[in-house]
Order: sequence, then C-alpha cells, then structure tokens
Amino acid sequence: MSRALVLVDIQNDFCEGGSLAVEGGAAVAARAAERVLADRDGASAEYAAVVATADWHHDPGEHWARDDEPNFTTTWPVHCAAGTPGAEFHPSLAPALPHVDAVFRKGAHEAAYSGFEGMASDGVTGLADWLRGRGVTDLDVGGIATDHCVRATVLDALRAGFTVRLLTDTIAGVAPQTTEAALAEMVDAGATTAGSGA
Repeated sequence: MSRALVLVDIQNDFCEGGSLAVEGGAAVAARAAERVLADRDGASAEYAAVVATADWHHDPGEHWARDDEPNFTTTWPVHCAAGTPGAEFHPSLAPALPHVDAVFRKGAHEAAYSGFEGMASDGVTGLADWLRGRGVTDLDVGGIATDHCVRATVLDALRAGFTVRLLTDTIAGVAPQTTEAALAEMVDAGATTAGSGA
C-alpha cells in the first residue's frame, strides 16, 4: 500500500473574499498545510506523494455565467481565471506548497469538477496515471468544495480503483443540504472518513 494526499482546489476564489467563496475555505487551507507539514516533518512520512488540483479557466463556456444570473448548479460566477490572483492557492496553504509534488489544472475550456479531469504541467499526464506510475493505491482527499469538486474527485478516484479516505476536518461545502448529500454519496460509493487523528 502506498498513500497519497490529494488537495482539491484550495484556491483564493473558493475561500472567503473570493468570487465563489465557501465558508470555512481559509480554515481548510490552514488545516491542509498543517497536515502536509506534520507528515513531512515526521520521522516516517505517511504520504508517498502530495498533489493539488486547481481550476484554471481560460474560457470555460457556459460554466461561467457572464450575462445571466448563475444558477449555482451548472453556471457559476466567473472564478479561477487562469493567471489571476483568484486562481492562486490560498496563502494559508503556502507553507505546504514546496512539498506538493504535482499540480493538476482543470477546466481550461469547459466545466471540470473532478481532479481526475486535470493535467500535470506537461499537459499530457492525468492524475490517475501519475498516481499509478508512483505505485499509489490509497488516497486521502481534502479540499473545496465538499459538494462539488471534492465529491467529483472522490467518486472518480473510487471508479478508478483507488481506496479513498475523506478527511472530514479538511473539507468545506457550499450548502449544508448538498454537503450532507455528497458525504452520504461518497461513503455509499466506498469512501471512508477520518478526522485529524487519521
């Protein structure tokens, strides 16, 4: 067994003050950094790899509601435009970034929720292939938002054959009802949950 940590979309636009802010996003960034640093500073690191995913939109079409009001289901306020401050990782995650082995950017020209839709910096390698190439079988997943990109990433990871542990103290959702439903769906699909004591 080889385990990796997957940090989903811990970006400025998804944290307080961002264009698509999720309450608790900044706290998720801080907890994610603490987890990475504790692992890397420990006598025996649990994670064989640490990766991050990121929305990186150039022109994602109808995913951005430019002229109409967003419905917050399929259309959203403009967010995580490539190269803008909103697309950058949250400052509270900064101490962990030197330990991130790869970033998988997604959604350049279309909606993309799952980190498994992203590509590494070479523009060719997807997350599943990258992980398998390093012998990773098990994933810990945290990030933003529980009911959207975390959900999609976890479900795709399970479909791809990875064992998934959802870090419940390192996630934040858009709305209580959809977050609760997403948590139930992920567990029903085979994910387990763990808090800070994992």
